[in-house]
Amino acid sequence: MFSVYDDARGLDDNEIIQKAFAENRILITNDKDFGEKIFRENYPHKGVILLRLEDERFRNKIAVLRSFFHTYPDISLTERFVVITETKIRFVG
Repeated sequence: MFSVYDDARGLDDNEIIQKAFAENRILITNDKDFGEKIFRENYPHKGVILLRLEDERFRNKIAVLRSFFHTYPDISLTERFVVITETKIRFVG
């Protein structure tokens, strides 16, 4: 696991998405700018989960992600863009 907050504060969005791609990582974020990077600027990616949560506390993020992976245990996230709210899951693109 790699956390920009803990391990690399100061990286800009371009560096983050490039690092995730180079290291074959799925990017989990609440920054909708990554949608722009992927869909408008055509950045390559290995998968993105965009959390659009009203309650952005850590415990809620973990609960929502656990629910997602419980609901879709066999899903491949490779090169997929997923938007998750407390009530909806949307696969984009």
